Amino acid sequence: MADDDLELAIGARIKHLRIARGLTLDELANASAVSRAMISRIERAEASPTASLLSRLCAALGLSLSAFFAEDDNDVSPLARRDQQAVWRDPETGYVRRAVSPPGTGSKVDLVEVVFPVGARVSFPPNSASLGMTQHVWLFEGEMEVTHRDITHRLMPGDCLYMGVGDGHAFHNPGEAPARYCVILDRGRS
Repeated sequence: MADDDLELAIGARIKHLRIARGLTLDELANASAVSRAMISRIERAEASPTASLLSRLCAALGLSLSAFFAEDDNDVSPLARRDQQAVWRDPETGYVRRAVSPPGTGSKVDLVEVVFPVGARVSFPPNSASLGMTQHVWLFEGEMEVTHRDITHRLMPGDCLYMGVGDGHAFHNPGEAPARYCVILDRGRS
């Protein structure tokens, strides 16, 4: 999907979810700590949300990032071809997030591939909508520092870190090459 198309899709999805939950722009702004003007610009595809900002909007809407990017598609297939997987690039850090799992299957587990640029940092605030959800971060290439509950873990290729999604966490690539890793997200009980 082209960047312009993705911005339109993100904006439309936020607006759809906001309206479906009966929230005004002001109510979503208050709940997410994102300005009304910024939300309006995102909904009109005039601005691209950063990963941190999108995470705050998702929390206010009662969703995880994975649930936000999951397509509402009636044509469910157990196969997700690489060229059909949703890809999103954080406009602030340049990190690329690919939703690997086939959407709509009802699985409680999502696989996400991430390519994280050298020197990039992103923080995800605590998210009450994601409490009870867990994730494994499995590093394939490069190196990463992941901070969870005020403890910074340095990951090298092959390392895997387990943590709660709703606790809040931060990612940093201190290395000299992009880091590539998989997030295995377990949404737990519904």
